[in-house]
Amino acid sequence: MLSKNTEVFMGCDTDPGTAKTVLFGAPFDSTTSYRPGTRFGSGAIRRESFGIESYSPYQDKDLEDASVLDAGDLELCLGDASKALRQIEEQAAEILAAGKRPFMLGGEHLVTLGAFRAAVKTYPDIHIIHFDAHADLRDDYLEAKLSHACVLRRCWELVGDGRIFQFGIRSGDREEFAWGSSHVTTRRFDFEGLEETLHRLKGKPVYFTLDLDVLDPSVFPGTGTPEPGGVSFDALRRAAQAVCQKANVVACDVNELSPHYDQSGVSTITACKIVREMLLALEE
Repeated sequence: MLSKNTEVFMGCDTDPGTAKTVLFGAPFDSTTSYRPGTRFGSGAIRRESFGIESYSPYQDKDLEDASVLDAGDLELCLGDASKALRQIEEQAAEILAAGKRPFMLGGEHLVTLGAFRAAVKTYPDIHIIHFDAHADLRDDYLEAKLSHACVLRRCWELVGDGRIFQFGIRSGDREEFAWGSSHVTTRRFDFEGLEETLHRLKGKPVYFTLDLDVLDPSVFPGTGTPEPGGVSFDALRRAAQAVCQKANVVACDVNELSPHYDQSGVSTITACKIVREMLLALEE
């Protein structure tokens, strides 16, 4: 696992022994409910990262100076969600056991559950900050408990009430919103209240999961379930940077890029820039 990958995210080729953050891809989309294709997201982000600079003018930092290792994509069992989640959990657990931070590139949002299972075993008092267009709080989707539409509900089952903080949510069924009002903290449509949440969680371990469809589809059409009314790139960049700088992020992921729905490539480059800014913001 902790060996250099031959095709890496730009600038992420630190020696395994000194790396503080380990990138890995989880190319899985077998429970996608609308348009499939996120299994190609992590590979596209890695390849197209060379279309941007390693230097961030937003933060005055450079990935060439960062301590990040890209360990490549997992070879997941696409026909078995339970097995794929076990594979992801094993990878995240190995990274955590080495004293490093897992940074997973999806893949559909269900992949978060695998990495979070590893993180909650290492940090039992962990909290979740969740950016998304969708609440993902259904108990099941078409009678399937393991679905991208249920991922935060499955995570809640591991930590209980008061541990999940959602932002940007603008889609879900009536039952999701009703159930969520008693069990999680949800900010609809935008990132208002994020600073208060970061202050509340100061010093506590945080899992940060970022579904890129929180962006408006006019900015980010390359996703399986686009939802109009999303946030701007700069709003997301600022919010993601704040989480990575101010929270104790012990593990994180970026998911739901489906690159072939945007032939211009802009969605993939947007994902690359968000990943770059997060990686740099995580640097101490």
